[in-house]
Amino acid sequence: MASAAEQLASNLNFSTFAKAEDLKKRLWFTLGALLVYRLGTYIPLPGLNPDAFAQAFQGQSGGILGLFNMFSGGAVERMAIFALGIMPYISASIIVQLMTSVVPALEQLKKEGEQGRKIINQYTRYGTVLLGVMQAYGIAVGLESGNGLVNDPGWFFRISTVISLLGGTMFLMWLGEQITSRGIGNGISLIIFAGIVAHLPTALAGTLELGRTGALSTPLILAIIVMIVGVIALIVFVERAQRRLLIQYPKRQVGNRMFQGDTSHLPLKLNTAGVIPAIFASSLLLLPATLAGFANTAALPDWATSIVSALGHGQPLYMVLYGGMIAFFAFFYTAIVFNPKDTADNLKKHGGFIPGIRPGERTAEYIDYVLTRITVLGAIYLIFVCILPEILIAQTGVPFYLGGTSLLIVVSVTLDTVAQIQGHLIAQQYEGLIKKSKLRGGKRGR
Repeated sequence: MASAAEQLASNLNFSTFAKAEDLKKRLWFTLGALLVYRLGTYIPLPGLNPDAFAQAFQGQSGGILGLFNMFSGGAVERMAIFALGIMPYISASIIVQLMTSVVPALEQLKKEGEQGRKIINQYTRYGTVLLGVMQAYGIAVGLESGNGLVNDPGWFFRISTVISLLGGTMFLMWLGEQITSRGIGNGISLIIFAGIVAHLPTALAGTLELGRTGALSTPLILAIIVMIVGVIALIVFVERAQRRLLIQYPKRQVGNRMFQGDTSHLPLKLNTAGVIPAIFASSLLLLPATLAGFANTAALPDWATSIVSALGHGQPLYMVLYGGMIAFFAFFYTAIVFNPKDTADNLKKHGGFIPGIRPGERTAEYIDYVLTRITVLGAIYLIFVCILPEILIAQTGVPFYLGGTSLLIVVSVTLDTVAQIQGHLIAQQYEGLIKKSKLRGGKRGR
């Protein structure tokens, strides 16, 4: 028998959406906020020579700058005020999450509920400011070292660059929080999503242009399209996949009445780490190539040149290290975001237990055992999704925006946003049913 929520979901239609005034306001607010973000990616830094920077960026677009450019929606290639994007906030969030597992005081704050989360969020904002200042100052110094990139180098340019870039990052952080609270979906994820999607038409047009000029054959382009559709289908399937552990609650007596024990499920996602392993692995592997690109190639020793060439796109060493790092970060980040011991303690506190498993330590060991096994499948899935497009990019020259990381982010954010929209519609229809039942009850009473 379908649950009440599933029955409501099956009855959703356009009339339900038309009546959902709050949802429409949230959607319009989200679209307006994303439009503001896209406009900000076209406002250049003061004191910069745009033409000279565009030429310098072309030689570095395949390194870590290309990855950051993808996440910033093209703001890096234009060196706009949003060039840092939301990455300092994401980095600070990950660092704070890691510290909550190491520092006992932060771990205690995490368990204190809403008030503890507010304090941790405040620490994350402070970390964002610190990382933003460091990265912005590094960018300012790097721009000054370039030939003709800055019109008037000096401390005034450095200070104005730090203020502009840090202000852009803090504005995006605030905008993401506003989208989360007043719009629909996760604001930070949607900002990254909007940046990637804005460049997908250009990437597709570039691929078709390669076919028109004969650089790519028509069968290969069709194969690329089929592969992209297949990867998207795989991402949808795996991101929705769960391993549900049966949880039972004992019978309880209230007064003279005996209530039957309840049953529920503990859902464990197949890919608990999300897209974080792919981002971390890409950033670390592209860093040597980016540093070598800024340095004088002739001045590099032979061993450094060999390492940089071996870490190029499509090279065997790059693929092996990329897959190994994805697997490592998949397990590492899963261990950070999901604690089997805390879950087992919460179940024991509320009287829940897994059939056949003792509450407490044995339950924690069993949850950890199941989570480890499904994380192996999740890591294999991430490696396949990220490695296959990398091979395609290296062999055919397909644009960077059609990589596995970008597809993973786009599909994951889309699934999450659609689920939230459906949740709002179900709540709207549920409220409508309650009002109708109250009206019928009132008429019967008369």
